[in-house]
Amino acid sequence: MKIAIPMAEGKLTAHFGHCQNFALIEVENNEIKNKEVLIPPHHEPGVLPKWLHEMGATHIIAGGMGNRAISLFQENDIEVITGAPALPPEELVMSYLNKELVTGNNLCDH
Repeated sequence: MKIAIPMAEGKLTAHFGHCQNFALIEVENNEIKNKEVLIPPHHEPGVLPKWLHEMGATHIIAGGMGNRAISLFQENDIEVITGAPALPPEELVMSYLNKELVTGNNLCDH
């Protein structure tokens, strides 16, 4: 499992299309095995789902995302979790793995 998290200033950002970078966290046996921080390509519709799929992402934890973006991620075999709080990526991943991640409404403002 590889979980992508859009970040700004080291924490999840609600606006994934305009994030500074992505944390890509590799998980094995419910433990974090590796973390990469990658600068995404220029944001255009459909670019990020394809790019993250190529990077091996299987999940994305986001604050908010429009329905079209959710569909594009799903078409790229990436499970979408929305409504996550602005926390550091390792904390979000561990909460998700422990089934303790508290998600609110999809924070998308589109």
